[in-house]
Amino acid sequence: MRKTESTVSMQGTGGESRLQVDWSALPQAPLTLEGAAVLHQIVRMRRAAWRELPADRRREIAAQAAEWLAAAETRSDGQSAVYGIVGDKGDWLWIHFRPDFAALYRAQRELAALELWEWMEPVWSFVSVVELGLYESTTKLWEELAGRGVAPHSPEWQAAVQQLLDRQRQAMLPRLYPRLPESAWICFYPMNRRRGEHKNFYRTPMPARRVMMREHGETGRRFADRVRQIVTGSMGLDDWEWGVTLFAEDPVDFKKLIYEMRFDEASAEYAEFGPFYVGLRCPATRLPAELGAGDREETREPA
Repeated sequence: MRKTESTVSMQGTGGESRLQVDWSALPQAPLTLEGAAVLHQIVRMRRAAWRELPADRRREIAAQAAEWLAAAETRSDGQSAVYGIVGDKGDWLWIHFRPDFAALYRAQRELAALELWEWMEPVWSFVSVVELGLYESTTKLWEELAGRGVAPHSPEWQAAVQQLLDRQRQAMLPRLYPRLPESAWICFYPMNRRRGEHKNFYRTPMPARRVMMREHGETGRRFADRVRQIVTGSMGLDDWEWGVTLFAEDPVDFKKLIYEMRFDEASAEYAEFGPFYVGLRCPATRLPAELGAGDREETREPA
């Protein structure tokens, strides 16, 4: 790692002094806050086998699934929702937010126990946790501690870190345990930060990464009135490093946001993207009809 220095102002009785901070001697990972455990499930419907069932059985099975979904949509400690996927990557995207991974596991098992799951074929899944990166706060804290001569990972260092995390967690609880937006459309994709031969995000000094992530965040905030974004971390939990889930009323806004972000240095130089899944929300009240198992009035084709 190349040596990177930044200047920290020190106030004393004799006036202002200047101290050069050697960033290569400081921890390189930014502090993060973790919240809700999250599971995305992509499934395909076994349509031929489903249609072979008598209509009464389809209605009974769909009603059971709709009842489970209705309860999961309104949970106070983390919700579930389902979206019909546009395109051929799958038929349904189920998403679950829960307060911890034990509750997330129970949600997965409950869904798998429904009769409907016999006609759902898993295609792909993604396990992650809501993550808020604290680049700005971390950089300021590291500079302040280094300026005071506090050794990294010492008791004094750790106490300052814990104090910062406790303060930030209280301020950001709604973002750590979010409610699912009511938006009609969802866009989900996994991503990595590049570790190629010439470009390696993880060998880039902290101050430079802070600047990149600040630029990236500013782009996202310009779309805050149209697109809600939830970033989840998956290092050590799944094959990608992060998942990005976007919610909007118009899926074209996904394109506009992501297109603009591609010009940010963090994306243009260091981002690798997985598959994109776009879906239309299917509330519990509509699930039987979408499964072709509703009442005749619900499934009748428009004239």
